[in-house]
Amino acid sequence: MSEINAEDQKIITLARSSRARTSAAEGAAVRDETGRTYAATSVDLPSLKLSALQVAVAMAVASGAEELEAAALVTAGEPAEADVRAVRDLGPKAPILVAAPDGTLRHVLTSA
Repeated sequence: MSEINAEDQKIITLARSSRARTSAAEGAAVRDETGRTYAATSVDLPSLKLSALQVAVAMAVASGAEELEAAALVTAGEPAEADVRAVRDLGPKAPILVAAPDGTLRHVLTSA
C-alpha cells in the first residue's frame, strides 16, 4: 500500500483509538472541509444500530460540516454499502481509508 499523508494517518489513529477504548467492532473518523475531525464507534443497542461511519458522518453533520475531505474505518471486515453512501452524501470525492484493527491501511475506496 502506498504511503499516506499525516492527516489521513491521524483519522486512522482516531478511529483505532475509539474502537479500542470501547471494545467496539469498528471505529471510524471523518475529516471535514475545515479540518475538524469526528471519531465514533458502532452503536449496537436493542432499538438502535448504526455503523461507526454512519455515526461519524452524523456527528459531522450535526456540528455543521458541509463537506467531508476523508473518512477512515478500522475494522476486521469491510464497509457496508450504506456506510459508503453515508460518506458520499457529504463527501462525494472523499477517500475512505479502510484499515485493519492494528491500524494497517488495507485499501482506499475512491469515488468512481
